[in-house]
Amino acid sequence: MLESAPGVGKALAFTLLADMPELGSLTNKQASALVGVAPINRDSGKMRGKRRIQGGRDSVRTTLYMATLSATQCDPAIKAFYKNLVAQGKHKKVALTACMRKFITILNAMIREKQAWCST
Repeated sequence: MLESAPGVGKALAFTLLADMPELGSLTNKQASALVGVAPINRDSGKMRGKRRIQGGRDSVRTTLYMATLSATQCDPAIKAFYKNLVAQGKHKKVALTACMRKFITILNAMIREKQAWCST
């Protein structure tokens, strides 16, 4: 089911199944935080710091990074999202991290709903 999504190969599918067995039973925010691609704020009082990603499961994050690179080339939804962020002036790494977050939420929803990839 996971490999039906563009950009997902055997490496990512096996990594998700082995290192994130709870995928499909999590909310989208929990899934992105578990991978380590959720933006964490660094606020204190009136000071508003930069949002950064931190923590999470690094084996999943590194494999997801490569799959997202592939998805920005072959998946129309992720490709459009990435190009839109870059056109807004976001750095390419920041845009790619946002695409990683979107990609893991899509994969989480696919497993939760027990549906293969749908291109619409």
